[in-house]
Amino acid sequence: MANQKIKMGMIGGGTGAFIGDTHRKSALSSGQFELIGGIFSSDNSRSLEFARKEGFDLKRCYKNVEELIAGETALSEEERMQLIAVVTPNASHFPIIKELIAHQFHVMCEKPMTLNVDEAKVIEDLVRDNDITFALAHTYTGYPMVRQMRALVEKGLLGEIQRIDAQYYQGWINSIIHGNETRIKGVWRLNPEVAGASCCMGDIGVHAFNLIEYITGLNVQEVLADLNTIREDISLDLDGTVLLRFTEKLKGVIRATQVAGGVENDLNIGIYGSKASLKWSQENPNHLYLLTDNEPARIYKPGNSYNSDLCELGQTMPAGHPEGIYEALANIYKGIAKSIRKEQFAHGEFPTVHDGVRGMQFIHAVIKSNRTNNTWVNIEN
Repeated sequence: MANQKIKMGMIGGGTGAFIGDTHRKSALSSGQFELIGGIFSSDNSRSLEFARKEGFDLKRCYKNVEELIAGETALSEEERMQLIAVVTPNASHFPIIKELIAHQFHVMCEKPMTLNVDEAKVIEDLVRDNDITFALAHTYTGYPMVRQMRALVEKGLLGEIQRIDAQYYQGWINSIIHGNETRIKGVWRLNPEVAGASCCMGDIGVHAFNLIEYITGLNVQEVLADLNTIREDISLDLDGTVLLRFTEKLKGVIRATQVAGGVENDLNIGIYGSKASLKWSQENPNHLYLLTDNEPARIYKPGNSYNSDLCELGQTMPAGHPEGIYEALANIYKGIAKSIRKEQFAHGEFPTVHDGVRGMQFIHAVIKSNRTNNTWVNIEN
């Protein structure tokens, strides 16, 4: 088994889907998976058209989830899909995941995992009870320098952490909301029935939240949020600031927006300690900065022997050769493959169902805080 590629299916992610394309290329480049079919669109004709273009066996391209489960479970263990990547809009995640887990498929799911906390906890219980591998696509945890950041914090290099800041700015919705009404209605992330309770915080703010907890090993205890829909005809947040409270003495902030005109994918995180600080930016991912009061700035880069084992597990190129989003997601797929094969893997090689529950707790605490006149809300309530 270890010498064979794991057979993989995909639900969603067909023609024109950036996220689907990213998952396909990343799974392939990990060297561990073979994508053999799936459901690439809710429109079966479009799904089949995509399958023909990509060269998939049309017999392994199904009309719906029920047909996929029936078709694949009828095959031998060696032939059937083992991992299914779910890259559909948010509202469909829960029913799809639930059915897949019940039939012993391993799952890679786009975030957010579900629409609410109760659904997330149901999935958490199902994953535990069925002993399957479940991964969530918090792709930024796959970057080597993010993993190195985690290792340096764990090592105690920063001393006592005193401040944590994360910023995630994009501008892609700006042109959409200032266009015509048809374009607004055509964007599912602005539709609460499909996207859920949040747009900006549910889409990108939760990435910042996940990175903070992943890197520091700390749990956010309470949040105070101030969100902005920008326009009266839009019901979901497109911009916002969230104050974070870890303990009485440790605070932080997440700033996120999707209406920063001209900004592309500006994700930054800073961890500030009593001895030193660390700063990383997604648009310049191969540089991790260590800052102190009495020495010049130190720059960590991938592919070097001074890095942690977890960092170097995710580095596939020689030092000085840039890697990016595809490689980061491929690193997560490598961790998933180890788990499916029951091989030893490092904690932190892929985000788990726990991250999915924490993400939903964050999103809904933020929404509650904003709706209750910007009050502090416990993230676990």
